[in-house]
Amino acid sequence: MNHDLNVEDEKRIDLSKSKLRLLFVGSILFVAMGIWMVQLDVADIEAHSRYNNPVMMHGIGVVAILFFGLCAVFGARKLLDNRPGLILNSAGLLDNSSAVATGFVPWSEVVGFSIFEVQHQKTLVVRVREPERYVMAGGMFKRMLNRMNYKLCGSAVVISANSLKLSFVELLEISHSYFYKYGNSSAKSLVPTHV
Repeated sequence: MNHDLNVEDEKRIDLSKSKLRLLFVGSILFVAMGIWMVQLDVADIEAHSRYNNPVMMHGIGVVAILFFGLCAVFGARKLLDNRPGLILNSAGLLDNSSAVATGFVPWSEVVGFSIFEVQHQKTLVVRVREPERYVMAGGMFKRMLNRMNYKLCGSAVVISANSLKLSFVELLEISHSYFYKYGNSSAKSLVPTHV
């Protein structure tokens, strides 16, 4: 079934190429910093009175290279992606906003929303009836990230406005609007429509 069909009362939210370019450039800078940290000479690291543990410095460098390298790959892939980042319609929502985008989630499976916040960055957590089904979706790496989202947020279905052409408040309002129109009337949302 093609969930990307033009349906009545459909809202398409594009990926924000400017936000994705910023993510890509920032990630490349952090990868470069990680490479610099890995290449630091042990004697130079030990000579500093602060942060003088070479294993820790090199370890942080490796982690930065791996994590921000993945962010750069994601940013590059999404910069080339011309599909909408999020589609909401009478059938459900179609998430294409991140590296662990869920794909299609019918309103019949949505029980509500919550907000997860880290360092003033808010994400919309979509609470679903069978979370394990969404945790197990995708390949091994995606399943690992889904499981991490589930443990942190209580759901594998997590949508950030960071790669979309709208603010978090707008994302929350639009999601609530569609959920109230087409979602399960007995399970209305867990969070207010404003932040």
